Amino acid sequence: MERSSALQALEARVSDDPVPRLIFAVDIEGSTERTNLAKGKLRHSLYELLEQALEVTGIAARHLEPFTDRGDSVLVLIKPHDDVPKTLVLGRLIPILASLLTEHNASVTHPELRIRLRAVVHAGEIHEDDKGFYGDDLDAAFRLLDAPALKKALREALDTPLILMVSEEIFNGIIQQGYLDESSYRQLVRVKVGRRQRRGWAHIPDPVTVGRPAARRRPKAQLSIAPVNARRPVPPEADGPSRSISGSEAPPPGPG
Repeated sequence: MERSSALQALEARVSDDPVPRLIFAVDIEGSTERTNLAKGKLRHSLYELLEQALEVTGIAARHLEPFTDRGDSVLVLIKPHDDVPKTLVLGRLIPILASLLTEHNASVTHPELRIRLRAVVHAGEIHEDDKGFYGDDLDAAFRLLDAPALKKALREALDTPLILMVSEEIFNGIIQQGYLDESSYRQLVRVKVGRRQRRGWAHIPDPVTVGRPAARRRPKAQLSIAPVNARRPVPPEADGPSRSISGSEAPPPGPG
């Protein structure tokens, strides 16, 4: 009886209560410079690539909220599941998506149909109403995704189809704990969201062949940006980067 009452209480959750989600969003570089016809084809290709990457990674519909379309970007909210750890998203989903983007770009005949993405991974509390999802953590994720320094970094990394930004929560809880290679992440931006300053770390994923383990692989590309107020300096790579992100200082915080 007590168990039944507890389940009923959970099912009767007040709509104003926040729920935890892993936040993953992508944005197409330079979409505003394409024609409407090209934009339509880009959107179709982007959704196909996202769905394929999720399927290959093993992230199914039961793990996801419905995609949220934002024109030239897509928001993917992943529900808490033991079989979808953050390391799977960072170490498997992102490299697979980068690989699929590389294959796509090599196959298209028109340059305007090539896709390069900025991506962000964050985690936090969100709300939902009849219009969709909202909340401070979503604001933070998209501020990081739209940071001018991240756009600049992707423009300068000419031979990569994707650049990833992770939030401070993801960096501290996953990257800095040694689950993934910390040396391939560099603090790049600081943005102000409301009354709180948020920091983001940039990473260029190393594309992998589908089916090959990725989480523990050391990326070929090392980001060569100087850390901004980092805990400790990161020594330069002896052999230099094959792909780089330039810039030594984060932009000043924007308005709330």
